[in-house]
Amino acid sequence: MAVVAASPTLFPRKLAVALLALLACSFAGNHIAARIAFDDDTGVLLAILCRSGITLLALASLVAWQRQPLALPPGTRRWQLLLGLLIATQSLCLYSAVARIPVALALLVGNTFPMLLALLSWALGGPRPTGRTLLFMGLILCGLVLALDVPARLADRGDSNPHWGLGVSLAFGAACVFACALWITDHKLAAVRGPVRSLLTLLVVFVSMLVAGFSGVMPAGLSLPASGNGWMALASLVVLYGVAFTLLFVCVPRLNMAHNAPVMNIEPIATLLLGWALLDQHLSPWQLLGGAVVVCGIVLLTYRRPS
Repeated sequence: MAVVAASPTLFPRKLAVALLALLACSFAGNHIAARIAFDDDTGVLLAILCRSGITLLALASLVAWQRQPLALPPGTRRWQLLLGLLIATQSLCLYSAVARIPVALALLVGNTFPMLLALLSWALGGPRPTGRTLLFMGLILCGLVLALDVPARLADRGDSNPHWGLGVSLAFGAACVFACALWITDHKLAAVRGPVRSLLTLLVVFVSMLVAGFSGVMPAGLSLPASGNGWMALASLVVLYGVAFTLLFVCVPRLNMAHNAPVMNIEPIATLLLGWALLDQHLSPWQLLGGAVVVCGIVLLTYRRPS
């Protein structure tokens, strides 16, 4: 008789929510540390290389300890490679956006991926978005117009921040790429075990950053920090991201993500507070209102009623 593995016991909901909120704050801190490192001349490729490398070592140790086989099901290798390349692109775009515009704005734009995923799924033969979904998408777009202060930006034609347009475009590109990555994960790699998928994805990211760095595609991509503050920020982003990613990887079977995942959307709020406290990045009252609208729209869009 076959033995069925018991499902892991779920954490109490208060503990799960608190843990997810802590992880979201850790991811937010990772982006704040990245901005500090970039302001100290640290290369974007170097930051992603260090971040993915350390996390890769941690996940490899866990997978080896759990004795997870690395063999992929037939027909999934090219999709796994594509997933890794997409995540590498998403990381590069988002960090490049963080280096150019206020971190909270980059995260707000980057976190629109649930809306893009719903549209992508529909375009590729999935169910048509419901009226509720379309309503929340419109709410998110209205919030973005306020958060990005689009009328004022168009009026000054980017004179106050010449990198604003590029930064917003990079953040939106990161959201688009991440939506594609999630679609591939759900539709093409569902048969691949989560630990193996995460490990191989990080491996592709790490190798991609190495190739990009030594090929000269980004001449300053592997630049070292100019001072001790930059080195400290680089170390902080590696630790914050590595610990959060690994902890999420270990605990996700017990977090009831179907019901609790919207808690992770406090990341832009945490980023806003940390950006104000550590980077002196201020947003106008209208931008704050727009950011709140975006976060509420994303939470409502991703929330699933308990069955």
